[in-house]
Amino acid sequence: MNLHLESYSEGTIAERVATHRREFLEIARHSGKFPTATARRDGESLRITAWCSNDYLGMGENPRVIEATTSAIRAHGVGSGGSRNISGTNQYHVQLERELAELHGKEAALLFTSGFTANDGALTVLAGLPKDTVVFSDAENHASIIDGLRHSGAQKHVFRHNDVAHLEELLAATPADRPKLIVLESVYSMSGDIAPLAAMADLADRYNATTYLDEVHAVGMYGPEGAGIAAREGIADRFTVVMGTLAKGFGTVGGYVAGPAALIDAVRTLSRGFIFTTSLPPANAAGSLVSVRHLRNSEVERQALAENARLLHQLLDEADIPFISADSHIVSAFIGDDRACKQVSRLLLERHGMYVQPINAPSVPVGQEILRIAPSAVHTRSDVEDFAEALRDVWKELGIPSASDRRLAPQS
Repeated sequence: MNLHLESYSEGTIAERVATHRREFLEIARHSGKFPTATARRDGESLRITAWCSNDYLGMGENPRVIEATTSAIRAHGVGSGGSRNISGTNQYHVQLERELAELHGKEAALLFTSGFTANDGALTVLAGLPKDTVVFSDAENHASIIDGLRHSGAQKHVFRHNDVAHLEELLAATPADRPKLIVLESVYSMSGDIAPLAAMADLADRYNATTYLDEVHAVGMYGPEGAGIAAREGIADRFTVVMGTLAKGFGTVGGYVAGPAALIDAVRTLSRGFIFTTSLPPANAAGSLVSVRHLRNSEVERQALAENARLLHQLLDEADIPFISADSHIVSAFIGDDRACKQVSRLLLERHGMYVQPINAPSVPVGQEILRIAPSAVHTRSDVEDFAEALRDVWKELGIPSASDRRLAPQS
């Protein structure tokens, strides 16, 4: 069989791969010792501390979560055995969905195998099902949202990031009788800034729009019981559907949507990403259930995360290192150059054993490269201080513009 493999090494395909090639560092996390880990690079093992993990609260090594997971494996094995419709629904799936619906104050919830498939699968249905729906999507929404809206076939308008006035302009220009869906995130994954949720909810009310709120980088970490930013602001009931993940604050794997029973049932019935895939292993659902319940009753992890984020923001301010936003625990140090970004990451790893993955295109636009730093609840104060000092030294050595330099530079 001729697969025309030469086509993948010639011309535009090869150029695109070369331009966006990613380097993966092999990481072995050590249970009970995170954020320390062992990395393998060029055949050598390095002891490192991780500064870009999405296990923000360290729940991936919580003893109760581990015990629940391993107990479920002993009881039910390692796999679910099928899709949810064909032998793949376990008691833990059902209990977890009830817990998540209760967490968000919604009628129902539905599990997916990942956050990406949750957004893609849910939005394909919710944006595509009502005839002639017009979608309004924030310019910095995640790729999974973009894909779901594309697959829905709905008409889409993109509003400038967090720009309430631009969103209203687009809403006002849309016929009043067209179904409308506003899709946004609460905490944005690359910038770390937070959406003006109350103002967005006001517009949804004014223009009779349904709302879909992605709280992936907020669930577990913000609001009463870890229900997210909308809950923190006391307006969770103003958002029709909330989407979240189990793979970040809750430390496990999987995604979900929660909302009115009729909408969740439509997704359960019609979403190809839900129907035609093997369900989460029962052990993952069991561990997630314990994690969600733990964080609904514990403020310790959220407080530690908030304190470390505040400290890192303060230290970077003192070091004159620019970062995009101080709104959240995502601390995105702005570099704005692909080569320099990779150099900073390499020097931090080689000299200090500190691992931060450089973020470049297509995750961010060319010229907007960042170090996406994620201090966690399990970093110590001295960890944060050591990291800030190491970053300051590397920043100065490479001559990367400081925050003051950028403020003084002429605007183009």
